[in-house]
Amino acid sequence: MTLPTSSPSDPLLNALRQGVRQLMRDFPAAYWRELDEAQAYPTEFMRAMTEAGYLAALIPEVYGGGGVGITEASVILEEVNRAGGNAAVGHAQMYTMGVLLRHGSEAQKQTYLPPIARGELRLQAFGVTEPDAGSNTLNIRTTAVRQGDHYLINGQKVWTSRAQYSDLMILLARTTPKNQVKKRTEGLSVFLVDMREALGRGMTIEPIPTMINHHTTQVYFDNLKVPTENLIGEEGQGFRYILSGLNAERILIAAECIGDGYWFIEKARDYANQRVVFDVPIGAHQGIQFPIAQAYAQLRAADLMRFDAARRYDAGEKVGPEANMAKYLAAEASWQAANVAMQTFGGFGFAREYDVERKFRETKLYQIAPISTNLILAYLGQHVLKMPRSY
Repeated sequence: MTLPTSSPSDPLLNALRQGVRQLMRDFPAAYWRELDEAQAYPTEFMRAMTEAGYLAALIPEVYGGGGVGITEASVILEEVNRAGGNAAVGHAQMYTMGVLLRHGSEAQKQTYLPPIARGELRLQAFGVTEPDAGSNTLNIRTTAVRQGDHYLINGQKVWTSRAQYSDLMILLARTTPKNQVKKRTEGLSVFLVDMREALGRGMTIEPIPTMINHHTTQVYFDNLKVPTENLIGEEGQGFRYILSGLNAERILIAAECIGDGYWFIEKARDYANQRVVFDVPIGAHQGIQFPIAQAYAQLRAADLMRFDAARRYDAGEKVGPEANMAKYLAAEASWQAANVAMQTFGGFGFAREYDVERKFRETKLYQIAPISTNLILAYLGQHVLKMPRSY
């Protein structure tokens, strides 16, 4: 039995859910388990998602996309994770799209969006984080110096996931030294980098082995030439552009956590009903039953926050607090559900054949990245509740 969700009663959302569930039947648990063991890229899954139009959901119809909002996109990613998959491999193509859609020129949109919608180009790499800056984005050191009709890029990015499998990258670099800007949020610019041309010509990619199959990398830039027409928006205003994309990212990540949470709870419930010890199903014991029920209640509450944030985003409202709260609550709820599932399965939770340990590792990521829960609490404390600044 599928658990009820907090999803609004909407024919389009229901159709999307059913469509993704149908697609995921071709990608059962064994598919993801084998990918995880081999640390391999889900080529077939990405092809199916592209052909179904799901990865182009946020691209306007005029450019060949689905023309829907963050609400619908979040449901797509939620259902992938709820079916036992890992939507992280495709979420970047959705949230990085917002930077190009909202701030790119018409020429850039005409050039890149239609082939992205058709699956001929992949925009999955987001070059923002650096080793010495971390979440302090204003402290990045990668520079872009204009020389005639191009910029020279020098520096390093880290945790740039799927760079090896992307054709394009949204890159944030400093175009004005920190000591020369009037406001600390100025002086950063966003570029669309054609990685097909850049690789081996000033750009080097180095994989980072991790505990999950996340395809993350370090990227090095050594006098990489990027044409001036690849600057997105106005020079020096890139930090503001990136922030708008990060709000979309928060909401989509929250949806993936919601999907994980429902997967864990359904797994735990089914196992608790079927596993008989001392002549009764273990789910009859309150020590098993109550934690599952509590995790479900908290997941439903986080789910409501996700939809509130998505609704506000689609309405064009300022959504920073809601997007951050959605990500925080969903990450916490999915992690609680993961622990409940592991406890319910006991020793079998460690066995790969049940997939709990794989999903356990995957959902833990979202308490740490793309922004840690502590930084979200600091944001809420200082910018929403107006308490003293701590950093």
